Amino acid sequence: MKIALLGYGKMGKTIEEIALDRGHKITLKVDEDIESYDLTNLDADVAIDFSVPKAAFKNITTCFELGIPVVSGTTGWLDHYDKAVEVCEKHDTAFLYASNFSIGVNLFFELNEKLAEMMKNLEEYSVEVEEIHHVQKLDSPSGTAISLAQQIIANNPNKIAWQLDHAENDEIPIYARREAEVPGTHTVSYKSEIDSIEIKHTAHSRQGFAKGAVIAAEWIKGKEGIYRMQDVLAEILK
Repeated sequence: MKIALLGYGKMGKTIEEIALDRGHKITLKVDEDIESYDLTNLDADVAIDFSVPKAAFKNITTCFELGIPVVSGTTGWLDHYDKAVEVCEKHDTAFLYASNFSIGVNLFFELNEKLAEMMKNLEEYSVEVEEIHHVQKLDSPSGTAISLAQQIIANNPNKIAWQLDHAENDEIPIYARREAEVPGTHTVSYKSEIDSIEIKHTAHSRQGFAKGAVIAAEWIKGKEGIYRMQDVLAEILK
């Protein structure tokens, strides 16, 4: 499979290593000038986007216009997500966006959703989300932490929003910490005066995120439509 890497930072380099090891070919690596790079003559079966917010929408939709499916993990551009979906559907190709491509994290999402459903009527428990990442991570809170909070909100009628650090009773606090060389740790905690319940995912390297992105790219090749990592996970767990 021919893969274009839109974004060639630490994650892009790890994706390249895993893709080559799985027998794929990297036909393009774009890092510098990614906001203005001309993708018109792009030769790829799939594009994997881990770039920057300012470049993501333009590059993703350009790929769609060329009929190339896209797997994207770039955060910070999602105000334009619905428009990107429109362009994807117009050109009969495929799009998979995920805040986190790790297979382990997506299993963690499934656990979080199930636990939120179980806890929704237990008002004596307060809930919070904590994330810890390396100091180079620019966005705060992480996209994964936001996804966890949104899952809880969708399953708990007593919660209407999330807030960074400080939250009202009907909101979920997300605490974001930055420490040296931490690939990513996410914890969801339910606390009462009697006890606490906690689920936690700890990444030990970038390998899990990168491998998940490559697996998603393999899965989406030749498809049409809008997908989530849960769709990939459902097939893996058959």
